[in-house]
Amino acid sequence: MAKAFASQGDLTEKKISFTEVGRDLWAFTAEGDPNTGVIIGDDSVMIVDAQATPRLAGQVIEKIRGVTDKPIDYVVLSHYHAVRVLGASAYGASEIVMSEKARAMVAERGQEDWDSEFGRFPRLFQGHESIPGLTWPTLTFNDRLTFYLGKRRVDLMFLGRAHTAGDIVAHVPDENVMFTGDIVEYHSACYCGDGHFNDWPDTLEAIRAFDLAAIAPGRGDALVGEKLVNEALDNTVDFVRSTYRPAARVAKGGGSLKQAWEAVRAECDPKFASYAIYEHCLPFNVARAYDEALGIDTPRIWTAERDRDMWEQLQG
Repeated sequence: MAKAFASQGDLTEKKISFTEVGRDLWAFTAEGDPNTGVIIGDDSVMIVDAQATPRLAGQVIEKIRGVTDKPIDYVVLSHYHAVRVLGASAYGASEIVMSEKARAMVAERGQEDWDSEFGRFPRLFQGHESIPGLTWPTLTFNDRLTFYLGKRRVDLMFLGRAHTAGDIVAHVPDENVMFTGDIVEYHSACYCGDGHFNDWPDTLEAIRAFDLAAIAPGRGDALVGEKLVNEALDNTVDFVRSTYRPAARVAKGGGSLKQAWEAVRAECDPKFASYAIYEHCLPFNVARAYDEALGIDTPRIWTAERDRDMWEQLQG
């Protein structure tokens, strides 16, 4: 029986958790599905990452309404990927915020990413017919932007390339909690198909320098306490390096993409095979690592057609 591509065969609903990671700071998590952060200020609410469809965003809103009736005024999007942004319309926010680089990536490859991700992971696009179109920000910035939700301050920052070229984090200083998007994962594979392997570890160290009390990662459980925070940072560094090193060795030696795939499996399977979406991410991660090792700095655009061609090459 042929192996299902990416997560086409993953139809099992995940258990939702809504965890307080600091005073009035919450992480909506679902066993390795994309997380959403919730920052409750004195007079309004800020969302960090929106889910893939308005229907799925409705599950987040239901949890929020269990803890506050304050209006949701801001949706912050940590990067441009469809599973993070296409549910934004459900919140009715007055501002949708991205980095300027992330906005440029929506313009360059947003529709292709939507089409590709829809084919990879159909379960995450429940209610896709209600998506009004690509999500465009109303506000962008380059390095840093500060919001005040009443007295509560939120710093949005670009700390370096990692999961994409335009990743941002949201830091809440009064509780020293950070919402990292997919720069950090916990017991979930990193998706590196649009990543920057050589920059990613430095970006993780920039996060570590905050000595955080808690992290709401992109996927996986909320991380409360210094021990879990550092464990997740160490583990993410290990995942990125363990993926890149064998792929780069093969690529620079003139080997094929399939040989790189086999080398990465030999390195990563013993450590990470049990992680959520590991098999989903692996082919894209190997393809990107192979390209980066050959000097391709800007990740090539994924399309549904490229997905199929790459999968056939690896399986054949």
